[in-house]
Amino acid sequence: MKVIIADGSAVVRAIIEQNLKKYGNIEITASVSNGKKVLYAAESEHPDVIISGTDLSDTGENESFKVLCSEMHIPVLILSESSSTVPSFLKPSETMQKPSLKGYSKEFFSVLISNLEKLTSDFPKDSEYNNKEKGPFKILCIGASTGGPSAVSEVISGLGTNFPLAVLYTQHIEIGADKNMVDWLSGVCTNFHVKLAENGEEAKAGNLYMAPADKHLVIDYIKPGGNPVLKLSDEEPERFLRPAVNKLFRSAARKYKKHCLAVLLTGMGADGADGCKEICDNGGWTIVEDKSTCAVFGMPAAAIEAGGAKEILPRGEIAKRILELLRK
Repeated sequence: MKVIIADGSAVVRAIIEQNLKKYGNIEITASVSNGKKVLYAAESEHPDVIISGTDLSDTGENESFKVLCSEMHIPVLILSESSSTVPSFLKPSETMQKPSLKGYSKEFFSVLISNLEKLTSDFPKDSEYNNKEKGPFKILCIGASTGGPSAVSEVISGLGTNFPLAVLYTQHIEIGADKNMVDWLSGVCTNFHVKLAENGEEAKAGNLYMAPADKHLVIDYIKPGGNPVLKLSDEEPERFLRPAVNKLFRSAARKYKKHCLAVLLTGMGADGADGCKEICDNGGWTIVEDKSTCAVFGMPAAAIEAGGAKEILPRGEIAKRILELLRK
């Protein structure tokens, strides 16, 4: 049984972890302090159950419980000091009285284990969430710089209508020019809905989400159906770039692993090379633009040199190849 422990107190987490390790059928996969971290851990570790206090160190525990139970379909055993603090949508059988620090006895853990076993056997599973082999790819990421707008428009236009994946796009662009570029892309790529990415939104199939100027675009977490929830980051520029293609590609590699498909197009410099390599290392697939059609071959060349190019194709063949990969 894979278990995540969430509590605002490091002491409480340590006590629970040390005692649960005595049980051979328990594997502690993460120990976290707040609601946001428990969502990250649940998305990456796919636990059977989560043990959580109601005193997480942020204000998002109720929202986290809703996502875990209602969307990710992971049972949560709440350790509550007061029944009034328990979210109303959780059934009573999913709560236990939280003891004082001296109250974590052998009897307490015996009851805890019994409740965990009941939860994991009774809690309904979501077949869609648990189907990790639903399809070969679940996200398409694109990165570009110099010459990128025309390159991206050609690739996107070639993907046809009803494209089955959300497309995330990072383009090196100056502040103030991003809105104009989205408007232009919307006019030439009528088969897609093109928009600037917004913090916290769910990216859906048939839509292209472009990183705003001066914001890194990354994947925050994945919803049960496979769609990513986006995050706009003010983290420091990478190689003087914000947004950086590497930021997007790395987050996609870590969240989607072998289900990540990425395309690196024309551009100056080396941004995207490390991200392409990480996608390949995680079992995903990358296509980089061939020198023959690049306005500037810098970024694709760096990815090839780093060992991050699964395929090298002229721009005019990339859309066709994407569709072929999705049909496999």
